[in-house]
Amino acid sequence: MKIAVDAMGGDFAPERVVEGAVLAARNFGMEIILVGDEAKVGEELKRHDTSGLRITIQQASEMVRMDESPVEALRKKKDSSIRVAVNLVKENAADAMLSAGNTGAVMATAQFVLRTIPGVDRPAIATVLPNIKGISLILDVGANVDSRPHNLVQFGIMGELYARHVLGKKRPTVGLLSIGAEDVKGNELTREVLRVMKSSPLNFIGNIEGRDVYNGAVDVIVCDGFVGNIALKISEGVASVMTQVLRQEIESLGWRKIGYRLLSPAFQRFRKRFDYSEYGGAPLLGVNGNVIISHGGSSVKALMNGIRIAAECVQHSIQKKIAAGMLEHEGVMRDMKEAGSLAFQQGDEKAKGMMSARCEKREE
Repeated sequence: MKIAVDAMGGDFAPERVVEGAVLAARNFGMEIILVGDEAKVGEELKRHDTSGLRITIQQASEMVRMDESPVEALRKKKDSSIRVAVNLVKENAADAMLSAGNTGAVMATAQFVLRTIPGVDRPAIATVLPNIKGISLILDVGANVDSRPHNLVQFGIMGELYARHVLGKKRPTVGLLSIGAEDVKGNELTREVLRVMKSSPLNFIGNIEGRDVYNGAVDVIVCDGFVGNIALKISEGVASVMTQVLRQEIESLGWRKIGYRLLSPAFQRFRKRFDYSEYGGAPLLGVNGNVIISHGGSSVKALMNGIRIAAECVQHSIQKKIAAGMLEHEGVMRDMKEAGSLAFQQGDEKAKGMMSARCEKREE
């Protein structure tokens, strides 16, 4: 298994990226291709013991800045570390790629070079969240700020397949993130998506609220990228604050620190469950290749685990399974498009009636 890693992507590249790649090669045994400025990456690689490890460097003369326009980067920087890494996946020289660089540039390049899977209009970024029962998957968390109803239905299908084949959920439950559990709650977008998902073969339980994200109510949480990204960033912020407050309280205990030492294993397990670096990266679902996106400020541990997630996607052939799954749901998606999802958003009563009739027939 070969994983291409964008060595120039991220706030702390190439130092952290190279170290994370070395740890991944050592701990997981896969082959790593570091993509970037050969001189800089090679110099950084010398700082580590790579004996017995399969790590090579692929030259890329350009890099995409974090604040750079994704479209401009795609158009003008054809030898960027992102583009070269994605090309390696396209040419089957690598089984997957990971980047902690400019997220927009990674998505744009992946879509342009690899193309989307038939039946998928827009890819989605999916990430794992811990909950009281284990873990759940939420998507989209930033790839699509504005989505149409059929996009969210596709996200639900892709998320269900990922949860089943990669996360090991036998029959994943799917929920739609909204402002209330009742069917009448939400905006025009969520109400239409709810209607279609209820008549789909998915194990769909209906709307869920924000408070359900961490109580394990569902295995897959579906939302548009605008809502998903805000939910993700708030979650990361809360987890960080909780950890800091807990540390401050413990430091103020004085002699009672003896009690903390007894509870230390439980606190360590708590931190591990809510530490984003344990999950490392988010797969871009819906493109013809395995692409993993990591935070720009990812730690070495997070980058290592992001590479592990890339390997898991390869191992489970997730993109091929998504392609097969989209074929299974072809009828649902065709009905939505024929009814015209845009017409729904604009209040076209004829289109609404057409879609409602088809949903009712499928339910029967």
